[in-house]
Amino acid sequence: MSAEGIENTDIASAVSAASSDADAIVCEQLVRIYKTDALEVQALQGLNLRVAAGELTALVGASGSGKSTLLGILAGLDAPTAGSVQVAGRELAGLSHRERLLYRRATVGFVWQNPAGNLLPHLTAAQNVALPMRLSRTPRAARRERAVALLDSLGVAHCRNRVPAQMSGGEQQRTAIATALANTPRVLLADEPTGELDSQSAETVFDGLRTANRDHGVTVLIVTHDAGIATQVRRTVAIRDGRTSTETLRRASLAAESEQGTLEAHAGEAIEYAVVDRFGRLQLPREFTDAYGIRDRVRLTREPGHVGVWPDEHDRGREGSDDGRA
Repeated sequence: MSAEGIENTDIASAVSAASSDADAIVCEQLVRIYKTDALEVQALQGLNLRVAAGELTALVGASGSGKSTLLGILAGLDAPTAGSVQVAGRELAGLSHRERLLYRRATVGFVWQNPAGNLLPHLTAAQNVALPMRLSRTPRAARRERAVALLDSLGVAHCRNRVPAQMSGGEQQRTAIATALANTPRVLLADEPTGELDSQSAETVFDGLRTANRDHGVTVLIVTHDAGIATQVRRTVAIRDGRTSTETLRRASLAAESEQGTLEAHAGEAIEYAVVDRFGRLQLPREFTDAYGIRDRVRLTREPGHVGVWPDEHDRGREGSDDGRA
């Protein structure tokens, strides 16, 4: 078999294995430590995360919380120090350079924050979308046909012969989504895809991500500070200090909910949950710890239908509410 045939077989095997997985992303006790001569920074501290296949999920958190580190690992651009990370059924820890290249080519697509940085400036929109397929040895006619179809589905068919400098920021990002979808990935990662756009352009880009999720069947994970986007998905996961801290689940109210879990219009009821890992650990939100004077330890009691979390009175003092339940 030729080298080209081997490469195409590897890619096909990766895609085939991905298609049967119930969870597109599984992170268990993920740790990433960066070391210098005088400093050690633990960017991820035993992070756990599951994203179901076909889900559209938002990931939020303050600067330095570990979002970008996690995205770099999921994109195959960085490797974890410890723990397990699986994307579309494939364990990423310990991949060789060639395996990581094939993974980025066949399993995952990504859209970064800077619109111009996602596209080669001297290529037209159609040529940018076709480039990943060219690297995967897709025949020329099939490349051309799929590039046009993807641009059309993202609402930027009119840009097919334009270079990025001739497009708006929103058009560039929707072209970038089409490019990320070129090799039919199972997972699409978007890092602040609307961060440099006005609100109207941002909405068109989010519509493009919904299209990728709904019409192309790709699992989408969006890292965002945009509250408008975070409230339009069913599930928002918050990261704090290198761990998943809370999840907010939303229900549709005034509008129908799509099969993929996006909220097409007005968000309904939103419930925030603390995340419990497999060891029973959770992070209490700061508004609870501050309100009840919780510092280093708590007392747990079994209550009818729930667990009572009580602050240590020696740390808290006797002031404040008599009801210490967190």
